[in-house]
Amino acid sequence: MEKIKKYAKKYFIDAMSAMALGLFASLLIGTIFGTIGTYLGPDYISNEMINRIGSFFAEMKTFAQGASGMAIGVAIAYSLKADPLVMFSCAAVGSLSYSLGATILLENGETIAYTAGPAGAYVAAIVAVEIGMLVSKKTKVDILVTPTVTIVAGYAISKLICPAIAYIMYWLGDFINTATEMQPLLMGIVISVVVGMILTLPISSAAICAMIGISGIAGGAATAGCCAQMIGFAVISFADNGWGGFFAQGLGTSMLQMSNIIKKPTIWIPPTIASAITGPVSTLLFKLECTGVSAGMGTCGLVGPLGVITDMNGGANMWFGLLMVCFVLPAVLSYIFYFIMKKMGFIKAGDMKLQS
Repeated sequence: MEKIKKYAKKYFIDAMSAMALGLFASLLIGTIFGTIGTYLGPDYISNEMINRIGSFFAEMKTFAQGASGMAIGVAIAYSLKADPLVMFSCAAVGSLSYSLGATILLENGETIAYTAGPAGAYVAAIVAVEIGMLVSKKTKVDILVTPTVTIVAGYAISKLICPAIAYIMYWLGDFINTATEMQPLLMGIVISVVVGMILTLPISSAAICAMIGISGIAGGAATAGCCAQMIGFAVISFADNGWGGFFAQGLGTSMLQMSNIIKKPTIWIPPTIASAITGPVSTLLFKLECTGVSAGMGTCGLVGPLGVITDMNGGANMWFGLLMVCFVLPAVLSYIFYFIMKKMGFIKAGDMKLQS
């Protein structure tokens, strides 16, 4: 049982968390650059110098996002404590597996090319690391043997599994996105609650959202759930943690409360109920949209709201909805449910004190 827990943590928690960092350092930061570039462009500002700065950001977006597979490969290898040659070889493995996929036949008879993306890079990098580490530093020509074995192993597993992964990720994402369009109330609740809870757990919600290709109003619901957890915990634990804890959770991560949740699970109820409300508010009323990794980031560095801005490109309804769903409602609703539970004795002072 201990071995199962060890490997589950290694491959599912540590590797996936590292993958999220790789995505943040490439795809996600590229998205932010692209948003800045758009709003500094000629469509919004009539100034040649500012427009040129905007074009620089747009160019950086292209290069940053183009390195997504490589960043994931290296990040996962780093999390698995791979030797240097194995780690650097995983840049090639990540690039290859990220771009491989399949041609998918749609119901209307058209075809689309869909890549395995982050999910393919995740699996291929893990396999490549483990096989590469079997030969790393075992021969006198390590500089040739280790990269060769690592890249060949990554290539072989990528060619074998990436088409299947592409199919699975496409249809899973399509199912979730379509189901949310058809049942915005139910799916708004489910997606918001589930993704929000995953954000607080030691699992990467950003990586999961990126892998399944969540988008549209389903992505908006995921954003709502993540924001509810982060802003919710920041507000209801303010008495225990002050401004430092407020910003650490509101702009950092609600995962900081995980040890307290294990001790006192009831503290998780207020932000979770809030997410069950903000999710359908997003899907039914404001119809906020967000795509991929941004949808699983919440207010961490304001990435979730920035993702919504990027996908929806402004509008009065978007700005008001963004303010309500990502900030105001999570704070107000979480505090209301926290106040009720505190009066009933289910939550007490000090229950959400963060460890220093």
